Amino acid sequence: MPGLDLTDDQLELRALARKVAHGLFEHRAHEWDEGRTPFPFDDRRRLGELGFLGIALPEPYGGGGAPILDALIVIEELAKVCRPAAFQVFEANTGPAQVVAQLGTERQQAKYLPAVISGDSSMAVAISEPDAGSAATDMTTKAVREGDHFRVNGMKRWVSNAGHADLYLLYVRLTDEPGARGIGALIVEKGFDGVSFGTPEKLMGFRGIPSRDIYFDDVLVPAENLLVNAGDFRKLFNAFSIERLGNSTVSLSIAQAALDRSIDYVTTREQFGKPLIEFQAVQTDLADMVVEVEAARMLVYRAAMTAGRGLPDSLQVSIAKRAANEAGKRASDLAIGLHGGNGYSEEYGIERLHRDAHGWAIAGGTPTMQKVRIVSELLDRKFDQRA
Repeated sequence: MPGLDLTDDQLELRALARKVAHGLFEHRAHEWDEGRTPFPFDDRRRLGELGFLGIALPEPYGGGGAPILDALIVIEELAKVCRPAAFQVFEANTGPAQVVAQLGTERQQAKYLPAVISGDSSMAVAISEPDAGSAATDMTTKAVREGDHFRVNGMKRWVSNAGHADLYLLYVRLTDEPGARGIGALIVEKGFDGVSFGTPEKLMGFRGIPSRDIYFDDVLVPAENLLVNAGDFRKLFNAFSIERLGNSTVSLSIAQAALDRSIDYVTTREQFGKPLIEFQAVQTDLADMVVEVEAARMLVYRAAMTAGRGLPDSLQVSIAKRAANEAGKRASDLAIGLHGGNGYSEEYGIERLHRDAHGWAIAGGTPTMQKVRIVSELLDRKFDQRA
């Protein structure tokens, strides 16, 4: 896109990611979606060998040390054809592993990041609870300090990759102080005694990205695994802005894929003796898709370019996420209409785009909450939703 000023290296990276997406994953994406099949370990290792899992992670641990935009470029290309593949790059570069890179101690980074970057292990984030979704600070999962360990009890819901990830960035209440003041984060390993998982969720979309509840029953976590202490929730949430930027990119990729497939379809499909593109109603739908996709990309890239190798501006991320989430939902919906009956069939993959568009819009903060965040960040005011 003119005006984004990607470097030659970034353009080459995009070409490589596109080649990998179509060569390794496109022909299996439908199968993984249909069977709700978790992303294979060997394929995750392959992404690690390509350097995709460490693009924006520190060089001392095997990462590329590149700006966050480089990771988003790869996520976008993979997500156009296979969201489970893109999710691996998303979690490593913009998800919890990036939080460890930004906020973790040298000991934590050295212990956990090399295996994530190579693909030998993966890390998921556990925030939501049955009664603490958008109201995340209502969480009750608690960690009590006992000598050189924390004793953790509680549960988490809507944890993407739960049961398959080896590590978990656990948002947890560390003190009895109300709201955000008592919340911090621990790194919990899957193999710790007392960690167990619920039945896999059957979601509308997000197939191939398992989601389960996680239960913590007297789990002893070493004190050295404390990533963020109580009172520093703002640091934790600011780092989470990177994850929301990755989320925005997947929504953007869905919108772009819907647009690309629609252009191909309406320029080749004929009705009433001429290509669909000759009809004005088709042209107006296509124009709306183009505008929303281009606007979303500009907003996502602006936030990423401003961040560089650090944390993005939270307001810019909220705006980008809102725009990209809506672009993904609307473009995929318009694509179904432009494809007619074929758009409603699994054969063309449009309905899969639409199912995933809604999932990625909810993840990382619902569209409604993004509106609230935009106004709050714009005016630098907090709004009490309980009043």
